[in-house]
Amino acid sequence: MVGITVGDSENIDKALKRFKKKYERSGILKEYKKRTFFVKPSVKKRMERIKAARRAHRPVR
Repeated sequence: MVGITVGDSENIDKALKRFKKKYERSGILKEYKKRTFFVKPSVKKRMERIKAARRAHRPVR
């Protein structure tokens, strides 16, 4: 559960921005999108191979 504490004199816009940033970093939305549909194991394996190839091809800094 993501939550923030809002101070008495804190602007609500800043608090909302802080909440959104914390929510994004926690990965809740990413996890939700991953669980909403089923990916066949063969497709999942193929996607992982493509990601690995991209990582290997990326120049090292």
